[in-house]
Amino acid sequence: MFAKLITLTAIALTIAVPATTVFAADADEGWTSLFNGKDLTGWIVKTLPGDRDKVFWKAVDGAIECDSMGRKKHAYVWLMTEKEFGDFELKLKFQAFRDSPGNSGIQVRSRYDESPKAPRGGWLDGPQIDIHPPGPWRTGLIYDETREEKRWICPSLKNWAIKREQGPKETKFKYADEGWNEMTIRCDGTKIKTILNGITIADYDGAGVLDNEAHKKHNVGMKGQIALQLHSNDELRIRFKDIRIRELKK
Repeated sequence: MFAKLITLTAIALTIAVPATTVFAADADEGWTSLFNGKDLTGWIVKTLPGDRDKVFWKAVDGAIECDSMGRKKHAYVWLMTEKEFGDFELKLKFQAFRDSPGNSGIQVRSRYDESPKAPRGGWLDGPQIDIHPPGPWRTGLIYDETREEKRWICPSLKNWAIKREQGPKETKFKYADEGWNEMTIRCDGTKIKTILNGITIADYDGAGVLDNEAHKKHNVGMKGQIALQLHSNDELRIRFKDIRIRELKK
């Protein structure tokens, strides 16, 4: 009888506290969603005055969609978080389309300058993780939009020009008919790491670059906003969802 009571108690405890529930809670600890799935609350659009009345970014079917197909006459149009971040891990999914010839990307630790001194009348300084459906091998590499740099920093190149052999040896990219891409971006001090569909694309230490005088001047590189890019004069269709961030504790 005593043995039966012990067995029944063990069963009851197992039912009351299933292991999967504990693991799920641990996995989500510290993560915050940046997109509510319904609208662009928490985000702001930054662009030149001539494009402010044009709607390129909107919430569609539980995702953030950018659509400039057939409307390529525009400047850079950025969808930026209202909040700033320093050291963090960002996870998201994005959907790319084969018929979209435009370029996109994810700015980190960046700021938009609308002052008269800004290039073209408005400029977003800071590093960008590239997303390039026409040449998917570029996706996950790091380009620096900071006005004094304006070049690839991972790999380190002199300007915007890049060849396939200068990209990653291994990459995995999906178009919309193949599913959603999963990307992780980790910013920790001067280090930025990008992972695309389980494959590390960039493992970059930007000491001497992200913390140089140019980045300090614009207060970018080490802290700033996150932004999704619509490149100037591009026809682009892209979607983002499941955007989550976890700030790193020092």
